[in-house]
Amino acid sequence: MAKKRDYYEVLGIDRNADQTEIKRAFRAIAMKYHPDKNPDDLAAEERFKEANEAYAVLSDDKARTRYDRWGHAGVDGRKGPAPQGFGAVVDAVDDIIGDILRRRRQKKRGRDLRYTLEVTFAEAALGCQKTIEVPDPRDPDRPDRPDRKRTFTVTVPPGTKSGAVRRLAGEGEPGTAGGSPGDLNVIVRVKQHPVFSREGSDVWCEVPISFAQAALGAVIEVPTLEGKVKMRIPEGTQSHRVFRLKSKGIPRGHTKGGPRGDQLVRVVVETPTGLTQSQRQLLEQFAHETGNSIAHPQKRTFVDQLRSLFNE
Repeated sequence: MAKKRDYYEVLGIDRNADQTEIKRAFRAIAMKYHPDKNPDDLAAEERFKEANEAYAVLSDDKARTRYDRWGHAGVDGRKGPAPQGFGAVVDAVDDIIGDILRRRRQKKRGRDLRYTLEVTFAEAALGCQKTIEVPDPRDPDRPDRPDRKRTFTVTVPPGTKSGAVRRLAGEGEPGTAGGSPGDLNVIVRVKQHPVFSREGSDVWCEVPISFAQAALGAVIEVPTLEGKVKMRIPEGTQSHRVFRLKSKGIPRGHTKGGPRGDQLVRVVVETPTGLTQSQRQLLEQFAHETGNSIAHPQKRTFVDQLRSLFNE
């Protein structure tokens, strides 16, 4: 006759385990080796019976005390396990059988999972690939299994907008009773950019220029999605004039090599502050010499509009 194993070893628990831990351990083993889940498997049947016997003793405080003091000899003299312990086994097994039957009847799809992926403005505009880590859904039949992580590569197509969803089919929570798993829905969130804004496939930005650059003309550097480019400012440029950089915007149709929108650059003329005495004198001389001449196109337009209004 084979020597009986230690009951704590059978359930895989510490000798100081409380009743909750004992029941959890027995339930995990019983669910795995129950005859209904392992038909015609004699080894599984013996393992199930062994766990039943261990649980019957350790779930009964009096029987457990005798076992802890004298080992198997302290409980083998009885005809069967203590009534309370045996009742606990019956209840636990009934629960397990009930769970199995319910799961067979209730075939159910697993729940979908959500993950929020944050990307930069440029990554969303031009497209990118991101690696994410998602907690592995716990197996309801294995409460003793530690949490693990799963790694996925998510493709963000060019032109993706904030709130777009990338669906990874079958990567959600597992189904029950043979049901299909849910999906993993990755929600893309685009970070706000300090310079760029989006309007359809076009990108907008504002660039400050000096009074001298606006008046005399200049070549300035302008940021784009793919780095800085040079842009010519013609002589006499007015504040808030918009320049168009062709095909520097967002790809259309979610393909990086396809046609793209434009970048619209609004220049803003900055008024100088903190003038030195000589700079102030030069500006005063400039103002004196220009006076009410037509060298100020916006002022001329305003004056013409006033004349037209009062001559009606």
